[in-house]
Amino acid sequence: MSETQSPLPRQVADAYVDDLIALDPVTGTYLGVKESSSRLPDYSPAGQEALAELARATLAKLDEAERRPGADSDVERRCARLLRERLTAELAVHDAQEHLRRIGNLDTPGHAVREIFTVTPAETEEDWAAIAERLRAVPGALAGYRESLELGLERKLFAAPRPTATHIGQLTEWTDTDGTGRGWYEDFAAAGPEALRAELDEAARAATGALVELRDWLRDVYAPAIEGAPEVVGRERYARWARYFNGTDLDLDEAYAYGWAEFHRILGEMRKEAERILPGAGTPWVALAHLDEHGRHIEGVDEVREWLQGLMDKAMEELDGTHFELAERVRRVESCIAPPGGAAAPYYTPPSEDFSRPGRTWLPTMGLTRFPVYDLVSTWYHEGVPGHHLQLAQWAHVAENLSRYQATIGGVSANAEGWALYAERLMDELGYLTDPEERLGYLDAQMMRAARVIVDIGMHLELPIPADSPFHPGERWTPELAEEFFGRHSSRPADYVESELTRYLTIPGQAIGYKLGERAWLLGREKARERHGDAFDLKAWHMAALSQGSLGLDDLVDELSRL
Repeated sequence: MSETQSPLPRQVADAYVDDLIALDPVTGTYLGVKESSSRLPDYSPAGQEALAELARATLAKLDEAERRPGADSDVERRCARLLRERLTAELAVHDAQEHLRRIGNLDTPGHAVREIFTVTPAETEEDWAAIAERLRAVPGALAGYRESLELGLERKLFAAPRPTATHIGQLTEWTDTDGTGRGWYEDFAAAGPEALRAELDEAARAATGALVELRDWLRDVYAPAIEGAPEVVGRERYARWARYFNGTDLDLDEAYAYGWAEFHRILGEMRKEAERILPGAGTPWVALAHLDEHGRHIEGVDEVREWLQGLMDKAMEELDGTHFELAERVRRVESCIAPPGGAAAPYYTPPSEDFSRPGRTWLPTMGLTRFPVYDLVSTWYHEGVPGHHLQLAQWAHVAENLSRYQATIGGVSANAEGWALYAERLMDELGYLTDPEERLGYLDAQMMRAARVIVDIGMHLELPIPADSPFHPGERWTPELAEEFFGRHSSRPADYVESELTRYLTIPGQAIGYKLGERAWLLGREKARERHGDAFDLKAWHMAALSQGSLGLDDLVDELSRL
């Protein structure tokens, strides 16, 4: 490219990734950029504005890039649409000053500056020297975060009280993980080399001290100041967040009705499956409670980690060559136990760009040592294989054919979560969930995703509960009713249900993407099948679909239908 020639959209997108990593070393570490290992982002208002300025400048460059010859090719067009949609959605959230009230139990700077250490390279003394420097950066990162929250207070942009109380509790746990006065950072640093022991211990103590200061300020200043603030966000804020997480401007009332339709459909299937397990049980959740006591279990934390690894290895072996065609490096995935003090839901972290760090699934044990099998199987098809791991690792594998942006940070939540929920359904379609316990567990997980659509939209928009609902018909949703409804229609324990509802209050519009994303994936597959007729090849479609990078729901069905 000559000095006077403007770049094409994929080049603009990749330049954006480079510039973003310079501002956000947490993202750099997730991508496997070694130079990021010693730094943390600036979470202050100035730091967040720098990210917004980068997005604005990139959109201006994209305007010019789209006018260049060659910008209308499929690969350039797809990348340009994603980049424009993502940056526009991110700027809408930023311009609404949502970063000034970013408090919750799952997605805050406090979580980011702790969890990034679990994926920071820690093999050599040089790695640990970078970790020590990153630990020393924790107080500054948390001070910037507090500065943003202080500005939010000044502008009366309040977080919800319930997630605030939950995060204060999490910070308390992180500062004293086992009641001995040692915090999470000290426990983490203890694995470092003796040559750096004094340096690591000092830095870890300072990091814990910063957590204590943040916790005390949230407890003594912030929480009293926001007492009585609304727990829900209302239609305008919700629509903005729904666009951010789903990549489309949703008809929220249609989506709410769809959630109820899925609720009734899944409930009918659950009743049939429950009758196979415990005849006369009355409700599926009586049968699930029976499985909690009498169903198949895994005993022990190490044992459940190994069992989950075996489950993924088996799925990988049997699906590769039949329904997928996987590169060797994509076939590597690790089962891990999540660090204590986080949310209750399992999660996945993708591989680094060079696959030196593999994709990993994480199980929060919540202090348990006994794990029902019914609650794990379809969840690990979702988090691991063929779910999140196959999609996100495949993106990394084909990154050279896409753009770095499409393969990494341009991900749309509803695309990824929709694929993972589609993966659960695929395993049911392929006959992997014929065991009554495992299939009822799968349906229970499906019901949870339908309930998320109902309660997330319902409580934030304060919608009426339909007249044909078996639960409080005609009343309007509140967080209290949402928690009760979710608890009645889920096998999850009370602490999990509480964690889930706090999550929905924290990140509105994200939880609906599972079912709405799955609907998009299924519709795209059906349209592709209709287009090809008897020549439709599911394995070829899967690989083409997983190799096109991220797309918002606006574009996903259209692009899937063309494959």
